This record gives sequence, structure tokens and C-alpha cells, in this order.
Amino acid sequence: MSKKEKSPSAYVKKTRYNTGLPVYNPYAAGIDIGDSIHDIAISDGEGGHIVREYGTFTCDLESIVSWLLEHKINTVAIESTGVYWISLYLMLEEVGIKPYLVNARYAKNVSGRKKDDTDAIWLQKLHSCGLLQNSFQPDSEYRILRDYVRQRKKNLRLGADNVRRMQKALELMNIKIHIVISDILGKTGMLIIEAILSGERDPYELLKFKDNRIQASNEDIIKSLDGIWKEEYIFTLKQAYDGYMFYQNQAKECEIKIEEQLIKQIAIIKDGDITEIVQIQKKSKNIKPKKNSYSFDVRSLLHIIVGVDLCRIDAISEITAIEVISEIGVDMSKWPNYSYFAAWLNLVPNTKITGGKIISSKMRKRKNTAGVSLRMAASNLSKRKSPLGDYSRRLKSRIGKKGAVVASAHKLSKIIYTMIKNQKEFSEQIIYKDQIASNKNRIKALERRLAQLKSVA
Repeated sequence: MSKKEKSPSAYVKKTRYNTGLPVYNPYAAGIDIGDSIHDIAISDGEGGHIVREYGTFTCDLESIVSWLLEHKINTVAIESTGVYWISLYLMLEEVGIKPYLVNARYAKNVSGRKKDDTDAIWLQKLHSCGLLQNSFQPDSEYRILRDYVRQRKKNLRLGADNVRRMQKALELMNIKIHIVISDILGKTGMLIIEAILSGERDPYELLKFKDNRIQASNEDIIKSLDGIWKEEYIFTLKQAYDGYMFYQNQAKECEIKIEEQLIKQIAIIKDGDITEIVQIQKKSKNIKPKKNSYSFDVRSLLHIIVGVDLCRIDAISEITAIEVISEIGVDMSKWPNYSYFAAWLNLVPNTKITGGKIISSKMRKRKNTAGVSLRMAASNLSKRKSPLGDYSRRLKSRIGKKGAVVASAHKLSKIIYTMIKNQKEFSEQIIYKDQIASNKNRIKALERRLAQLKSVA
């Protein structure tokens, strides 16, 4: 063997590794949540675990909190099982124990654990080693606002079901009023339905409820109101009408609570000064809300809370703005950058790469209320005559309607994140600059393509 040659063992690198995972949270607990039983696991300090089983009544939850405090537990991992975790989560927050709300999909990837107590131990092990990711939860005030906003949206959705039943009942009676007027929920349509339920059957009498803005002729309206008056269909119409009015009243009650909560948050921000709120409320009295819109000035109240006017963004209405803010709050530090924010909103592809190749880019089947609101706002963005509308149309021509909606919603999320974090109002000039740069790049690409064609010819 020559001097330059070395034995193969000379190239072997020897490194010593520690066995086991490092413990970052020694005072961590794991809780397996259930409807009737909660299993709690903590470390016994000697490499083992102590597991206790508690009920789910309020007194049991108080006992859980007291037991955790006795053992100096400062953080707890809880699986997000239905709504069973909420009460215990709030109690832990109140006493200063940091709860980690964990997605069960990420915590149950190891087989062989088929019991609640072993699930609790597994959660405790993962959490003590810092291997669990905390799910986002807004601050307490925004959580209250979120509950009211979600309840209002749910009532409107249930009311819409009753509208469809009203239309079906009218169709069964061969009342074609929905053909000659644009909306049966308008002034004319509702007055006609109320008159029918009061016993009126004469089309000429029902014609008197026609509003001056209706463009249909009197003859067409009379023909549309000549129906087949069967008692069972009228009964169905009455039930659907009563249901619609009930949910409309429920939604209005939610609006009162939402306004109170917004005022409360403004009072906290302004240290009790509500002078600006009184002025906004005076202006709100002159507002004539559209269908399903808020009866008070949501935009102005949100502007004070957020610090910027989100409704200046094209396609972001006050309904979309309050739905998004109630879900995310105003603390953007919970996301390192807008890419994390868009990923949390489920507005990015779930790209899977193996062997250097992309095998899948499908989006996750995960519902995010704020992300859904932004998608709905972006769905009509291509119809707008604005820089964002141009951006959406370019995407639509390149990747199709479905992809353009998601990409446009991603753009909106980036704008919202930047506005709130930097406390800077939206300016279309920035979008114009991006559009000009995009046009220049497109022109250069076309020029290169033209030069290639000329060289071939």
C-alpha cells in the first residue's frame, strides 16, 4: 500500500449520539378528552406516569385544574375532540396553565394505543419533548365576537332554507311571482305573501302591493298570481314564512350582541373614551341596510379596532371584514410571516415531494372559516374594474376559475396581513406597480418568442 493510500477505516466518521428525546416541558400534562370521561397523564418524576380519570361535570373540571396546580403543571396538551375541550380549555387559561390544542391527526400516528389512558400518556410524552404544535385560538374578546358572528351567519343560512321552502310552496300553488319580480324577499314579494297568508286570493287585490320600482307589467303580475289555492300548500307556505321571520329576528339579536362586543373592545382600546362611538352611532341611524347586511356601521367600528380600513380592499365588504377579524383577531405576531398566515387559512397547495419530484399538490380537505370568507370574496373579484380585478382575470385565463379564486384569496390574505401588521392603509398604487412589472415581463417574453420565430423562418 502506497503512502498516499489510506485504509478504508480512515474515512469512517465516528459520532456519539444521545439516546432518547430531550425533555423541554418537564411539567407538562396530556389530557384525552371525552364526552363523559377525561383522562389526565403527568410525569411522576422517575420516568413513569400518573394517570387519573375524571368526569366531565363542572365540579370535575375544577378538580382537574386543582390537581394540575398541585403538581405545578404549567402546560397541557388537549386533543381537539368536538366541543368537549372548550370548557376545560377556558378554565386552564384562567388559572395561568397554558393549554395546547392539538389536532388529533398529528398526535395519533403511532399504532397500538387503543385506550384513553395510553392516549393521555402519549400526548404527555410528545408535549414534554416539544413535538406538538399548538392550534391557533384568538384572544378571549375576539373569541366572544367570533361566537356571535358565527351564530348570526348560521341563522341567516337556516333562514335561506326557509326561503327555498317558500318558493317551493308557491310553485306548488302555481304562483309564478318569482318569475316577474327579481326577489320575493323584497317589499312587493313579502307584502304579497303576507296578504296570501291573511286570506287574500284575488290577483287584482294582490296587485295593489306592487311597488313603483317593479318593471313588470300589471298584466304579467296578475297572471302570475292566479294560483291553485290548496290548504296544505298554504299551510306549508305559512310554516316556511314563520321560520324565515324567526331566523331573521334571531340574526338581529345577534347583531345587537355583536355591536355591544365591538363597543366593548373599542372602550378597552380607548381606555373608556366612547366619544367616537357615539358619533358613529348617530350616523348609523340614517343607514338603510341591504338584505342580510348589518343594521349598524360595522366598517367604522372595525376601523378603530383594527387600526386600518379593510373595506378599502376591493371585494372586501364589511361582512367579510368582520368575519375575518372575528376569526383571526389583530395580533399578527402569531404567524411569522404572511406565508404561514395563508397556509393557516388553507389558501396554499399541500405540495408533497419525494425523490425530488412533486407527486401531489392538492389542497388539504380542511375547513377554515376565515379562508372560506376570503374565497367567497375572491370569487367575484374577476368582475371588478380594478388592479385586483385585472390580477384575478390574468390568473383565470392562465390556471382556470377554481385556481384563480384560491390564488386571489391568497393575495387578499397577504394584503390583510401586511395592512394589520404594519398598520398601513391599502393603496392601489402598489398593485399598479406589480401590474406594470407583470406587463413588462410579458412583453419581454413575447419579444423573445417573436425573435425565435423570426430566426426559424
